[in-house]
Amino acid sequence: MKQIFVAAMLLISAGAFAQQQKTENVILVTFDGYRWQDLFTGADKRLINEPKLVKDTTRTKAQYWAETPQQRRSILMPFFWGTIAKQGILIGNRHLGSAMSLTNLYKFSFPGYNEIFTGHKDIRINSNEYGDDPNKNIFDFLAARPEFKNKVAAIANWDAFPKIINAHRNGVPVYVNFKCAKNGASCNGVTYDIWQTTCPANSPCAMVDTITYHFAKEYLHRSHPKFAFIGFDETDHFSHEGQYDSYLNTAHMLDAYMQDLWNMIQTDPEYKDKTTLIITCDHGRGHLGKQFWRHHGPLVRDAHQVWMAVIGPDTPAKGELAKAKHYHTNQIAATIAKFFGLEYKTDHSVGKPIDIVVQP
Repeated sequence: MKQIFVAAMLLISAGAFAQQQKTENVILVTFDGYRWQDLFTGADKRLINEPKLVKDTTRTKAQYWAETPQQRRSILMPFFWGTIAKQGILIGNRHLGSAMSLTNLYKFSFPGYNEIFTGHKDIRINSNEYGDDPNKNIFDFLAARPEFKNKVAAIANWDAFPKIINAHRNGVPVYVNFKCAKNGASCNGVTYDIWQTTCPANSPCAMVDTITYHFAKEYLHRSHPKFAFIGFDETDHFSHEGQYDSYLNTAHMLDAYMQDLWNMIQTDPEYKDKTTLIITCDHGRGHLGKQFWRHHGPLVRDAHQVWMAVIGPDTPAKGELAKAKHYHTNQIAATIAKFFGLEYKTDHSVGKPIDIVVQP
């Protein structure tokens, strides 16, 4: 009788939890290769003073430098530190004992995104030129459910995403570089034509995060997907190019886009007070030495170190975590499912949800 009573109470508690949850939509955003060090401490003194990495050190320091890490990070990322830190949760400041890490050993983009989307590391995925990802992912899981029909989408700034998400398998529309992959066919009712007219696909600006963001915002406003992914790339691009000033400018710009996106969410009747925003990255990059900042990969010491920010109606306002559990990227897919009141199960092992960010 005692076992029956305990089981009944667990079912009641689970039902109450599902009823209390307010999240009906989740938007996942990635800043490719953006370091936790810059997010949590602002501009790096060693890099911002290096003429080989910054074209105009005086101007860049006037924009982003301040004496304390708290001042510098607030200047660089005002939305993160003025809004998310007050209303949501930030994970990954290792200086305070909060860590988040990759579980894959490769520490570059395709394996990183596989881990985010599938909740699973796969040693077979060892190249950014890998073909269609064979692992079922959060897109497969959600798109197969009737309530998510035509309500899952991805908009990103890298042409590998249709393969990473495996759009041919799950039928999810994935918009990259003014094209859409969905079972090998075109995607109807989409506004990329507008942006293609504004900035032709063979133009240098076709890859920029600005175009990606404005299309993503318009897509969200018109189509209201329940789950959407937005993938930005230029933080990683400018790092590889050794342009720390452009890297900082891009991070600052993306922060402004997140502010604009959150404002849109909170003024749209279909999204207001029932949408969770998750922001993270696919890998870190080097920290020791000026040149290591440019790189990541299996031989780069700190490139497994990542971070995550969450804001929404079911996320408590705990701000910047300190002395917290060590979390991992393979927990993100299950966390997304939990926001929908679902348990993420698929054809491979997955990380457990990050419970601290889902507490109605």
